[in-house]
Amino acid sequence: MPDYLDDLRLAHVLADAADATTMERFKALDLKVETKPDMTPVSEADKAAEELIRGQLQRARPRDAVLGEEYGIEGTGPRRWVIDPIDGTKNYVRGVPVWATLISLMEVAEGGYRPVVGLVSAPALGRRWWAALGHGAFTGRSLTSAGRIHVSGVSTLADASFAYSSLSGWEEQGRLAGFLDLTRQVWRTRAYGDFWPYMLVAEGAIDLCAEPELSLWDMAANAIIVTEAGGTFTGLDGRPGPHSGNAAASNGPLHDELLGYLNNRR
Repeated sequence: MPDYLDDLRLAHVLADAADATTMERFKALDLKVETKPDMTPVSEADKAAEELIRGQLQRARPRDAVLGEEYGIEGTGPRRWVIDPIDGTKNYVRGVPVWATLISLMEVAEGGYRPVVGLVSAPALGRRWWAALGHGAFTGRSLTSAGRIHVSGVSTLADASFAYSSLSGWEEQGRLAGFLDLTRQVWRTRAYGDFWPYMLVAEGAIDLCAEPELSLWDMAANAIIVTEAGGTFTGLDGRPGPHSGNAAASNGPLHDELLGYLNNRR
């Protein structure tokens, strides 16, 4: 099995460049923000970061395909880099420091593409997380200054901490009743949002998180970091990986109960 460590090192180089670009414009009074057709915001920093990453990948991995939130798919083949230049753009444009660049490498496997490298860089928080298939998950400032992370051992909902982004999506999908029932069963709930809950699951700081509507670039990097930390990452339908258009992540022992509540089948 390939070790993917060269690709992981490249992901750090890409993140370093993206961090410099995004931090330069964070809280800028003249930041340009547009509204996309799906009514979500995109800033000049989103576009600049993705363009920068694409340019570096074109030079370093010219045979690999690239899928990004802002510019779509380019190229074909068994390896595909998946990029979210700023996950949490609404936070970014308001000056809230909870946003990150998400970089993942996916590779063709049985049943479709699977993440084999994932990196989440949150420069305004001074945090970075990463994983490569078969090598575990880590957090730190760099590859040489890092600590391994692992999910929690919490085994009952009454002791579990659950994170989510908002209530509106659950209501739109007819899942709000089960969602609220879950919040009544757990020890604690917090709406951290975006990439952060998945990283907190991977670190063992919380035990459960879920979101009702997502794109592949929102999930690919998070998925491998959670699973390499010993956790479980599926869609709400229970399908492993980041392919269901939504996500549920946990420390593992609580996953079936999590899905049961969110699918109203307790």
